[in-house]
Amino acid sequence: MPTRTTPRKRAAGPEAAADPAVRVLRRFRLVFNAVKSHFRAVETKAGISGAQVWALSVIQAQPGIGVGELARAMDIHQSTASNLLRSLTEKNLVLAERGGEDRRAVQLHTTARAAKVLAKAPAPFAGVLPDALARLDKKALARLDRDLALLIEELGVDERGAGIPLSEDR
Repeated sequence: MPTRTTPRKRAAGPEAAADPAVRVLRRFRLVFNAVKSHFRAVETKAGISGAQVWALSVIQAQPGIGVGELARAMDIHQSTASNLLRSLTEKNLVLAERGGEDRRAVQLHTTARAAKVLAKAPAPFAGVLPDALARLDKKALARLDRDLALLIEELGVDERGAGIPLSEDR
């Protein structure tokens, strides 16, 4: 009788799948890998980060939007929005104009080049995770919110990270 020469993978077996912590870890891996995969595709096809694509799509949909409004629309800190905009204006994708009654207020507009970039970018522009969350029913979201709050408490994380888009390396 031949002997088995290849080692068995214990973590992939049914015993590991029976462990709730392992099953949940695998689900997180699936979510994170789906998000990373989408952002890689965005960057490859559009040539800019997922957060930049999202910002461009918001500005294109709301010409004349201000920096604060953009930050609220993306649920990010205003300084994060300003950093995104700095890069987008340097790449000639966004025009920031001072106009209207309050000359201090900046109005944002996309350029023709931005439209070409967005045409190349895979949807959803906000990312696959926000898109999937928006499709969940209210009860599922409430359960997920409660359970993730428990996990976040266990991790002891700095909650300031909640305002940084997943596609941004920080």
